[in-house]
Amino acid sequence: MMLTKPTPEECVSIREELREPENQEEVESDIKLIREWLDSQPHLPKDMDDVRLTNFLRGYKFILEKVKKKLDMYYSMRTAIPEFFSERDIAREELNLVLEYAYCPVITLTSNGRRINFICGVDCDFQASQFNDAMKVTMMLGDVRLAEECVGIASDIFVLDAAIATTSHFAKFSPNVIKKFFICVQEAYPVKVKEVRFFNTSPLVDTIFKFIKPFVKEKLLSRVHFHPDLESLYKSVPKDILPEEYGGMAGKINDFISQWNAKLTDYTPWFKEQESKKSNESLRLGSPKTSDNLFDMEGTFRQLNIN
Repeated sequence: MMLTKPTPEECVSIREELREPENQEEVESDIKLIREWLDSQPHLPKDMDDVRLTNFLRGYKFILEKVKKKLDMYYSMRTAIPEFFSERDIAREELNLVLEYAYCPVITLTSNGRRINFICGVDCDFQASQFNDAMKVTMMLGDVRLAEECVGIASDIFVLDAAIATTSHFAKFSPNVIKKFFICVQEAYPVKVKEVRFFNTSPLVDTIFKFIKPFVKEKLLSRVHFHPDLESLYKSVPKDILPEEYGGMAGKINDFISQWNAKLTDYTPWFKEQESKKSNESLRLGSPKTSDNLFDMEGTFRQLNIN
């Protein structure tokens, strides 16, 4: 099943929401302008294919200046956070464990073209170092979607089962890792988050949310919702588009995990080749962007200078 595509009828409303031109020639013209800009930036790679560039355009409603900033950040993050973007081989034991312990399949679409991302896990005593591994696998999934979402989708909905959250897990959270992850996801990837829904929540979930709240933009915070149990979730998320283990008809979680494991394995050579596709800050026209000046300890975002 993997990435279900919207129907032709759904594509019409999705294009309107994304402000995507109906005329493919207009899209190609925008791609050409972005490529010309990339060519003028000596510090940036020139490897972007049309599918990924189109998804950046869709993610920022074809506003070219925003796309330029996000592409700059996309490559700058790879340089600034090597722990998220190096040695991305799902065959590595520590990365394969992420798929075993923290299920995060991207599954079906809603009737209005929103991608459901269902995240749950098993109760295990993971180590603090495994947070970096989880962030790395998340970025791997994001890059595969950038390359494979050939038809635009309206946005993403994240549904998270919080049942296994424990104080032991929370004690191992690293503020620096969490901060880098949220800045990277919000500033470097063209993901449009429509809703985030936690269910099976507890007082601990409120504590965890307060911990990550300073790193999340206000617009996204307004889209976060909490549900005490599964029945409450059903009132906001159609039951049939959830995994079978949660009463739905979208398929079995293990099947999704197996499919994504195979897909990430197929991309192993691409991930290896991509390790060199990052910003070369020594060639940037202006002050270099480093981990130190991209991230601070106040939860703020640094502004990139785009030449």
